[in-house]
Amino acid sequence: MTAEKKYDLVIIGAGPAGYVAAVRASRFGLKTACVEKRPRPGGVCLNVGCIPSKALLDSSEYFHLARTGLARHGIRTGKVSLDLEAMMARKDKVVEELTANVARLLKGHKVDLIRGQARLTAADTVEVTAADGGRTVLSASRAVLLATGSRPFFPPGLEPDGDLIVGSTAALAFDRVPGHLGIVGGGYIGLELGSVWLRLGAKVTVIEMLPAIAASLDGQVGRALERILRRQGFDIRTNTRVVEAKVAGKKVEVTLEKEDKREKLRFDRLLVAVGRKPLTEGLGLEQVGVKTDPASGHVIVDSSYRTSVDRIYAVGDLVPGPMLAHKASAEALAAVEGLAGRFGEVNYDAMPAVVYTWPEVAAVGLTEEQVKQRQVPYCVGTYPFSGAGRARCMGQSEGFVKLIAHAKTDRILGVHIIGARAADMIAEGVLAMEFGASAEDIARTIHGHPTFSEALMEAAMAVGNCSVYSS
Repeated sequence: MTAEKKYDLVIIGAGPAGYVAAVRASRFGLKTACVEKRPRPGGVCLNVGCIPSKALLDSSEYFHLARTGLARHGIRTGKVSLDLEAMMARKDKVVEELTANVARLLKGHKVDLIRGQARLTAADTVEVTAADGGRTVLSASRAVLLATGSRPFFPPGLEPDGDLIVGSTAALAFDRVPGHLGIVGGGYIGLELGSVWLRLGAKVTVIEMLPAIAASLDGQVGRALERILRRQGFDIRTNTRVVEAKVAGKKVEVTLEKEDKREKLRFDRLLVAVGRKPLTEGLGLEQVGVKTDPASGHVIVDSSYRTSVDRIYAVGDLVPGPMLAHKASAEALAAVEGLAGRFGEVNYDAMPAVVYTWPEVAAVGLTEEQVKQRQVPYCVGTYPFSGAGRARCMGQSEGFVKLIAHAKTDRILGVHIIGARAADMIAEGVLAMEFGASAEDIARTIHGHPTFSEALMEAAMAVGNCSVYSS
């Protein structure tokens, strides 16, 4: 038996794009349904991505601090041991609580959360198949919004085997600390999960085919991060590709190639973290005429996030751009605001990115390499955290703040931070860029003392040595 329901807006996916769009649509008075195939809302981010990884990063940092860092503060703990089961249980509890909050949020805004696999059957119709086989047809008088996110990409020969060769989801739930963890991919995901297991006692080898890890970072910051991670114990192999990976007994045997020289390494577990692909399978896009990019798999949209089919929209990881939860949420808000007849826009020039290693790395705007490539006259100001009193007091003086400004107008072009609390400090840089602020604006803004954020003020002052203050 097939049930039929009518809505103004039907959203497919209840992740950071889907549930944010649903709440905003409800506030605009649109009758809204949100379809989710997972048992819990929140998408990849809340269930098997951003949130559980940060929970483990924090727990592993506490463990590492207790083992190696508290003595510097005069705190003696004795022998420290790891209860991995309890750590995983805490991570699961955090996920459970936050996904439950999302469910309550949707219910409180009278959004119907419908469980099952969604498929487009027309521009205004979505068919949902529940786990028990029951079907529900949802009609959307205003629009359908696609927000299904992405899935891990596994190159040929590196497909997960369910045990020893794994993706990021499995790496969040190991039942024991691997003796030697191999990671294919030196991007954000690989470095963050590598940090978790390194702190918990694993030997970690990162294999990256590019000349540098976290290649999208400002070069100066990326090089500093690599040096710090190597000091922590990471074995980082750049300019290296995986020729073959095969399970041999209870190990994964990996053949590496660098400059025509081959080497074999054996790992207890191999994490493949080389990127993600838009999750479009099973949505029925071809049948209703929604066009995708054949090379990347992204759904093609216009500036309003409208697809090639007039009443179908797409946001988040489905469309081009960095695959970030906050980017997805921002696009979802803009799309719904446009549908409601309001102005909705995303400023991609002020889109922050964060790597949750320790120290953290955060950035917004252009890198120095990008400014040079565009032949923009620029000035750089830097300031080390070793000069910040608060950082010294906490024993977290590694890293620096780097601010890039236009040499003639002093307008901020980019902010790059490596150090403790970088993830939170970057918000000031994002706000400054959003409002078109100058380096002088930050330099003349009074910052509390002693704080980490003073380093940003000092970096802004340093910019003045070559721009407005020297004119």
